[in-house]
Amino acid sequence: MKRALIVIDVQNEYVTGNLKICHPDLMTSIPNIEVAMDAAADRGVKLVLVQHVEDEGSPVFARGSEGAALHSSVADRTPDLLVTKSGVSAFAGTELEQWLRSEGVDTVAIAGYMTQHCCAGTARDAAALGFTVEFLSDATGTLDLVNPAGSISADALHISVLVTMDSEFAAVATTEEWTLAAETGEALPVSNLWDSTGHARVPGKHEELHKLMRDVRAGIDRDIAAEEAREFKNTLYVGQGASNLL
Repeated sequence: MKRALIVIDVQNEYVTGNLKICHPDLMTSIPNIEVAMDAAADRGVKLVLVQHVEDEGSPVFARGSEGAALHSSVADRTPDLLVTKSGVSAFAGTELEQWLRSEGVDTVAIAGYMTQHCCAGTARDAAALGFTVEFLSDATGTLDLVNPAGSISADALHISVLVTMDSEFAAVATTEEWTLAAETGEALPVSNLWDSTGHARVPGKHEELHKLMRDVRAGIDRDIAAEEAREFKNTLYVGQGASNLL
């Protein structure tokens, strides 16, 4: 087994820009990304940094902008390969696959942002290309999404991707688990679709479990909505207080 660590789009846009990561929070994911890079350096694991760049004038990741710049946590690193991309996957239209094969890499670990977008896209492409994939659960992150199809909180979105990844595409592990595996050279365990759907084949239990999961999700959604309402109310009070001071 020969690993490479692929750190995707750790750029200012996700830290101080228009797409601030909220789950896992940046105080969790950035230190874990740094720990993973340190472990890679210590164990001779190849480091790939990926940087997303859009055309000038783009609202995010515009070429030459502060948002497109690599965040300080990775900017001072010396990667074995720096990949510049404009698409979702780090493989699309780049030299990444060719470079990995030339280095004899057969296993890639994914860290960075966003969980469901460029991280998942890269992981899926890597799996389709025959690489063994590892996905760092606490060194990735995302934010809430709202669009015409509906809305989803960052924590629900993050865990949904982790569960999907571990159903076939990647071994999902914490940074601590990954660094230990990198040290020992051991493979990380990965589930599969059959095992992940075992509950559906238990007579009389599938609907019961499905209802329980719906009820739990509804409770979580209510808690999130209540917290958002409190934050909004507090914002109004703060705004009124500020205006009264003018």
